[in-house]
Amino acid sequence: MSSSNISLVLTAIGDDRPGLVEQLATAISRHQGNWLESSMSHLSGKFAGIVRVSVPGTQLEALKSALAELTGLRVTSEACEPSEPSGPSASPGTAAHTRRLKFSLVGHDRIGIVREVSQVFARHAVNVEDLCTHTASAPMSAEILFHAIAELTALSTLDVGALTDDLESISNDLMVDITLDETIPT
Repeated sequence: MSSSNISLVLTAIGDDRPGLVEQLATAISRHQGNWLESSMSHLSGKFAGIVRVSVPGTQLEALKSALAELTGLRVTSEACEPSEPSGPSASPGTAAHTRRLKFSLVGHDRIGIVREVSQVFARHAVNVEDLCTHTASAPMSAEILFHAIAELTALSTLDVGALTDDLESISNDLMVDITLDETIPT
């Protein structure tokens, strides 16, 4: 096996309890893995996480075996291409060809909201990079409101006006408030 580093995306799920992240981090570091980025949540008593790591090729199979033996945590892994840098260290050419957008939605909860919004994004070739959703009671009533915040990317050729028009047309049908703002890369 090659000694070059391999980028892996790990997904982990288990009953939430203290020590799960430490258990995962220990297995990764014991196999010379470098924890690069992650997103983790507590959902309905479950721990759910996704982690991108870099591991030497010589340690890949041993790491996969160690992850399979973790108690109370089911971990799957998939090799991926190393991602391009983002943020301040990104190459100037990368940001020039990509538009970054921030999307938010608040409305009465009902089946199909995410599907309808994601269909609009797909029609406009907009990529959802991060999506966080939750439900909560409305402040002045007992109605359940659905909240969503997303970070999006698209090619520089995106017609933001057409995207906004499509989102506004579904917001009337869904009875939700939608905002879409372009963000400036830092």
